[in-house]
Parts: sequence; C-alpha cells; structure tokens
Amino acid sequence: MKFAIACGGTGGHLFPGLAVAEVLRAQGHEVLLFVSEKEVDARALRAHPDLPSAKLPSIGLPSAFSPAMVTFLRRLWESLRKCGTAYDADRPHAVLGMGGFTSIAPLMAARRRGIPAYLHESNAIPGKANRLAAQFCRAVLLGFDDCAKHFPKRPTQVTGTPIRRELADNAPTREEACRALGLDPQRTTLLVMGGSQGAVGINALMTQAAPHLAAADLQIVHLSGERDVETVRAAYHGAGIRAVVLPFCDRMQEVYPAADLAVSRSGAASLGELSWFGLPSVLVPFPYAAEDHQRLNAEIFSRAGAARIQAERDATGEGLARLLLSMLESRETLATMSASAKALAPRDAAARVAAVLTEAQA
Repeated sequence: MKFAIACGGTGGHLFPGLAVAEVLRAQGHEVLLFVSEKEVDARALRAHPDLPSAKLPSIGLPSAFSPAMVTFLRRLWESLRKCGTAYDADRPHAVLGMGGFTSIAPLMAARRRGIPAYLHESNAIPGKANRLAAQFCRAVLLGFDDCAKHFPKRPTQVTGTPIRRELADNAPTREEACRALGLDPQRTTLLVMGGSQGAVGINALMTQAAPHLAAADLQIVHLSGERDVETVRAAYHGAGIRAVVLPFCDRMQEVYPAADLAVSRSGAASLGELSWFGLPSVLVPFPYAAEDHQRLNAEIFSRAGAARIQAERDATGEGLARLLLSMLESRETLATMSASAKALAPRDAAARVAAVLTEAQA
C-alpha cells in the first residue's frame, strides 16, 4: 500500500513521523513524507536518503487580524495545491499528520479526495493546528490518554509517541556509549538537552549552575543548539567540568544510554525517548509553549514519579545544581524513577500507529 505522512517543522513532529515511516517501509509499503522548508527537516532527512519527501511552504497561524494572515493563506493554498497534485498522480491509501501546521494541507487535501486521514497528537493538550486538523480526520491517535477529552467529536486511540528505529533497535551498552562520546564509563553522566534546536533558557541555567557542580564527580553531555555552543563550552571549561557540548546530535542512540539523569524540555518526542530509555529527568518546560502543553506533559511524568519539574521562571543556577546533586546522590531514587519512566509509554508506539493505517484499509 501507499501512505503519505506529514511530519515536518520540528523534531517533535519529524522524528515520530520517521519512526512510523520506517515501520511501514519494513512491511513493504511505500511512503511519501511531507516536510517543511526548515533546516531541521533537511538535516534529519540526510540520514534517510531512501525515503521520498516533498517540502511544503507552510507557516504558523497568525492572529486573525495580522497582516501575516495574507501570507499564511497564500502559502496554505500553495501547500494544498502541491499535496493535491501528489495525490492525483499517485493516490495514497491513507494520510497521517503528525501535528503542527505542516499537517493541515495534506489532511485537507486528503479529505477533499475521500482519502482516509488520521492525526497524531503527542502532547497532553492539542494546539490550534491540531484542533483544526482533527476536523479532516477519521480518528486522532494520542501520545497521552489525558488528551482524549480535547477531541470530543472524533474517535481517539492511545498509541504512544513513536520512537525512531535507530533509537529503539540495538542501542549500545552504557560503556560503549560513553566511549563513543569520549567519556569515562565509571563517572556519573548528566545529559542536558532542549529539543532539536537547543534551549536558550536551559543553556543559561546550566552555565550558572556549572560552578556549583564543579566539586561533584560528574561529566556532562550538553546539546546546546548552534547559538550558545561556545558559551556553554566555556562555562564548563571554566568550572573544570568534563563535558561534551554539541550544537546538534543525530546519533542519540549513543547519548541516552550513557546518561544517569537528564535535564530536558518536555516536548512529547523528548519525553517519549526519555521513557524508552528509562531515563530519570528534571524537566524544564518551555514557558511560552502553545497552550502551555510542555508543563502539562511534564506533570504527567511528575505524577508518575518519573521526573521532577523545575519552572524556568523560578529557577536559579544554584538551585538547579542543588536539585541535580540531591537526585544523583541516591541511586535508589534514580532506579525508582527509571522504572516509572519506562512504564509511562507503550514500547511499540510506531507499530501501533502503522497498524491503524494498514488495518483500516484491509
């Protein structure tokens, strides 16, 4: 069968979409990816040259009376036309949108042609794009059961958030992962990450925390994004902390197994990966996320005992350092949090989503 997956714009949409595409391809089906024009999409797709893709000129929805609305509507029309042309040339059996505004045109074009359409919502609460996109879909697939109440007019099914095959399959041991990163397998390792493009707020907190972490027998892997990489490196160097600071990493299967604890934003894709690897975490929700969804995501992990929450507005570097050191002192606490994290998400989310697409056409 043939399927189209709209999954561009952010790593949180793209990587789960790639995971579903990998399962469908392994089953012998054909997949076309619709992605955005952003560099994050182009960078990730370089590792998947065998996956056909098409770029869509979509943008975020501005306020109703903004002059940008004209540009939004024009680019939406261009995306609709491009999707329609693709469907008319090679009609898919179903279309899956992984969320965000890159998904709207592919789902709308599918609805117009009578092609079954499905939406995946990874977060605890949907944003404006997914509330709109759900109108064109047969069903909404969910990362968290908490989100079902926000789609009262559509059937929902909890599948979890798909995890990329390179993460899920054949991850190295802790020792192998540490050596691949140039780290000491015997030392406690802290992972700091802020999503596919880094997080300025977390970077600032960690540079302030560095002097207060200096006395600990600790090493750090920090994914900073391009903007702050040199500043973060300098902060750890100045504090005498052994650290690997990268602007971006496309081999996360060598990062997660090395870590004992993570400091992270709480986007759904990141949480799905933390759950897969059973990694305890301190979650610092992005305070300006749409619908405050990162805080709601983090609360699910906190209630389950898998994470502690640190609000960015209230945080100081010294306070964050104290929290991290107190957690790292108790291996028993970390082990309990790890088990709780693993229990939070289905281990076969990508296969569950793929099954919905294929079984509906049987």
